[in-house]
Amino acid sequence: MPHTVVWRGLDAPRIEIARVERTGDALRANGTQIGVAYELRYELEPDLLRLEVVGERELEVELEGRDFFDLAYSPLLNSLPVLRDRLLSEGSAHDYVMRFVSVPELEVVDAEQRYEPLGAGRVRFRSGDFAAELDFDDHGFVRRYEGLAERVDE
Repeated sequence: MPHTVVWRGLDAPRIEIARVERTGDALRANGTQIGVAYELRYELEPDLLRLEVVGERELEVELEGRDFFDLAYSPLLNSLPVLRDRLLSEGSAHDYVMRFVSVPELEVVDAEQRYEPLGAGRVRFRSGDFAAELDFDDHGFVRRYEGLAERVDE
């Protein structure tokens, strides 16, 4: 069953809306992220991420052996490892290599990330020197991403 999820930025004026379909632990989504000076549209498939900064550029990114995609400022993609590896119900931390895409530049780099289950629907996310706690709902979607975004559709 499709879900529509909406987040607002906590660190800057930004909003994101995504229509998400979950099949098992895999997600497909269409979304729009609007920041102060850009509008980003994206389409997520299991092995492909299509991106468009409206009026500027488009990009297709493949996983190419990495674990998951990660899109700057988007809480949605933090659900990918949480769902697949059942981090809300099982207690071990996992390390990943992500295909990270910067916004609005659409530059792609590999990023090492760690997800540590904390219990009660919470996960600590780490990438380099950055760390934040994420709260998830019962469907595995981010409710609040510390310092970045919070849901407004609940």
